Amino acid sequence: MIKKIVIVGGGTAGWLAANHLAKKLQPYNTSQVEVTLVESPDIPTIGVGEGTVPMMRSTLQYLGISETQFIRECDVTFKQGIKFVNWLNNPDVKQHAYYHPFDYPFLEKFDLSAYYLLGAFEDFNSYSELVGFQSHVCNANLAPKSITHTEFQGISNYAYHLDAGKFSNMLQKHATEVLGVNYISATMKQANVGANGEITSIETLEAGEIEGDFFLDCTGFSAKLSSGVLNVPFVDKKDTLFVDSALAIQVPYGKENESIPSYTLSTAQKNGWIWDIGLTSRRGIGHVYSSSHTSDEQALRDLSDYLKMPDEQVDARKISMKIGYREEAWTKNCVAMGLAQGFVEPLEATGLLVFDITARMLAEQFTFEHKAMEANAKAFNRRVSHMWDKVIDFIKLHYCISKRSDSQFWLDNRCKSSIPESLQEKLTLWRYQIPKAYDFSSTLEVFNLENYLYVLYGMEFDTDISALSCIYQQKELARKEVAEIVRYAQSLEKQLEPNRTLLEKINQFGLSKV
Repeated sequence: MIKKIVIVGGGTAGWLAANHLAKKLQPYNTSQVEVTLVESPDIPTIGVGEGTVPMMRSTLQYLGISETQFIRECDVTFKQGIKFVNWLNNPDVKQHAYYHPFDYPFLEKFDLSAYYLLGAFEDFNSYSELVGFQSHVCNANLAPKSITHTEFQGISNYAYHLDAGKFSNMLQKHATEVLGVNYISATMKQANVGANGEITSIETLEAGEIEGDFFLDCTGFSAKLSSGVLNVPFVDKKDTLFVDSALAIQVPYGKENESIPSYTLSTAQKNGWIWDIGLTSRRGIGHVYSSSHTSDEQALRDLSDYLKMPDEQVDARKISMKIGYREEAWTKNCVAMGLAQGFVEPLEATGLLVFDITARMLAEQFTFEHKAMEANAKAFNRRVSHMWDKVIDFIKLHYCISKRSDSQFWLDNRCKSSIPESLQEKLTLWRYQIPKAYDFSSTLEVFNLENYLYVLYGMEFDTDISALSCIYQQKELARKEVAEIVRYAQSLEKQLEPNRTLLEKINQFGLSKV
């Protein structure tokens, strides 16, 4: 029987896992199962990105964390999507921008995609502005809800920007004070392995030996248990996703009460891209780039140019990233979570998303029976590997359909040998057919039909549907649908408040909890 679960490593991934496991195991008496997290006092949270996706709302609500408390304690702002700038063309030739919003178009009601492709509505700048209202709300930097909405509810779908360090602290407090997780501040020296190859305990500097029946490796890129002890191979995806380095910095706003964008800003560069995230008191900015295509010095100059600051004044933190995932997330009696399990660049906030999904998945399928562990591990590994492959496909999509040619980085991203075969097949199909829900058959697709539509047609992907010109017979219905979207967007611009204004009210008064 599994009675002692030991999580080695904290940070966002470790504390998310601790919360999910403790929440799921709550109905059981603590004498039956015990969750302990061991975290080194000397290792800071990496915090590559500070963005989330809407799933985080349901996670916080499920765990029993107040949205008001979360906003107050973690320097939170609302996020309604991502704005991509200069991903399509060389910026010196033509400026371009599009949104990947969180609200999905009503495809079942009336799919406007074909009308967009046939140029029926030339007055609209992009696909997202035609098929939904959220791009209009983002353009105005408006919040997705009002002060009268209950916690986690809103007019539009939303996620958050947050301070990763403060978020980890909040998760730690909730896990230990509410869900009964044991916390030990200690540095792991080594792990002990039994005759059957399973980990039996870890040795620490400050707390001696800590025994366990089941272990979670949340030790970051070093993967001290999965790689260092169990020798689980790493599936390197550097030949598909070239971005492997980041320079991160925090900068103050230029003026007090500056407007806070309701989206993550992602601006393409010659050899990568720059994220720009607005929190309440500062901006989190980082240049992620390919070390095979540019130098650290040039990457710093590109970041300095973006910030409009001299190079010597940009005190950025260098982060080296391992791109790919562990061949087996679950080996023997150990599961790799967070960066120990895998990572790709934070283009679509995939880090926290995958950490959250896999932690919830592990908690949901956890069993106390040691005899079921092998079968459980096989099923878990299949699902996790599939998920990572699909995440990689979606991230690669942003690059391989670009028309940029101003560097070898962009040319290499379009090279067929760097594009996964699964994505190549879909792109070939979508040259002659608008994507359908049937193209996404797995329930574990992290990114689905609507996500692909926003990126494909935001990037002006060419789908030849000239044979469907007969749809113009319904053009009047399409016009009515578009007019309804525009009217609704205009009504929201009058109804909703700016992001910063609402956040100040929440910090002062709180959101309704009923």
